[in-house]
Amino acid sequence: MKRLIYIQIILSAFLSVPAFSQNDTIIDPYSAIDTLQNDFGLFNNDEILNVSLRFDITHYTRNKSKDEYLDALLTYHISKNDSINKEIKLKSRGEFRNSYCHFPPLSLNFKKTEFSKTDLNKIQKMKLVTHCESGNEDYLLREYLIYKLYNALTPNSFRVRLLKINYINTYKKSKTISAYGFLIEPIEILAERTNTTPIKSTNLNQKNILPEMMDRVAIFNYMIGNTDWSVPGQHNSKILARKEVENPELGMIVPYDFDYSGLVNAYYAIPYEPLGLKNVRERRYLGVCRSEETFINALKDFTRNKEEFYRIINEFPLLSIKSKKDMIGYLDTFYMGFDNRNSIVSDLLGQCKIF
Repeated sequence: MKRLIYIQIILSAFLSVPAFSQNDTIIDPYSAIDTLQNDFGLFNNDEILNVSLRFDITHYTRNKSKDEYLDALLTYHISKNDSINKEIKLKSRGEFRNSYCHFPPLSLNFKKTEFSKTDLNKIQKMKLVTHCESGNEDYLLREYLIYKLYNALTPNSFRVRLLKINYINTYKKSKTISAYGFLIEPIEILAERTNTTPIKSTNLNQKNILPEMMDRVAIFNYMIGNTDWSVPGQHNSKILARKEVENPELGMIVPYDFDYSGLVNAYYAIPYEPLGLKNVRERRYLGVCRSEETFINALKDFTRNKEEFYRIINEFPLLSIKSKKDMIGYLDTFYMGFDNRNSIVSDLLGQCKIF
């Protein structure tokens, strides 16, 4: 009997000790479950999300205003019997695509919208990349995959969520437009994830960026054939200040908007004229000059991730075999430089910029 009491005391003492991870963080399984139930998981899921957008499409496509918000009803179709309806506002966004595309990208405003999901309540505004013209979504799907390629390189990147969207015109009864699109993670959510603060300054250059991050972005843009970016003006790149680091003056850079890249090869894309390139399939390195050793080390990330890049493209079910072969073939021309003479390093050294 005494022995039994002794065992019970030992067990109760053991069970009363808090559980710690390797980082001495208290684990509360119940709070974890609650978080999963309360979060929608918008950017933690690769499944296609079915949504509907009801708004005055006639007015939108005629005016393409980047200043005028239109009322809209957004419906998340969670399942056949479950959905979330929310009133939001939206407007057109973008530069070239705003003027060129029949259906330009959208900016969604959730400021006065309350969801039952905690992660959705953090979102005030969100970018939606749409099809440019009806019936041609190949370019959109390619651009979506480029975001996924960069996600494979680093978590310091914009996450995306692929959507199947039913666009319903509230101006007049017409055929519902069904097309793919994708949401881009808001900068505020990215900053929270990475413990950083967005910087609004536009007079920075590549020397203001943490070197390894700057080189990763520059080489990635070179790999996909993208010259439509720059640090000054934060053109198609966002800069964030890092918190609690030794060199806070060196920021973090995150690229976005890849539709002008050679890997997408959109029919409307043209290279930046001062570079003297024939087309967007021709690569040009726009990064800052480094030593040969630094470039060799920076390229190791791309060697390690080659098979993952190819897997992401080949296993994506919505892209045609022809488009997959084209994307893989274009990446092959990048990896051909990883030869015995390390030709790619010579290319980077020959094209890099001195700031």
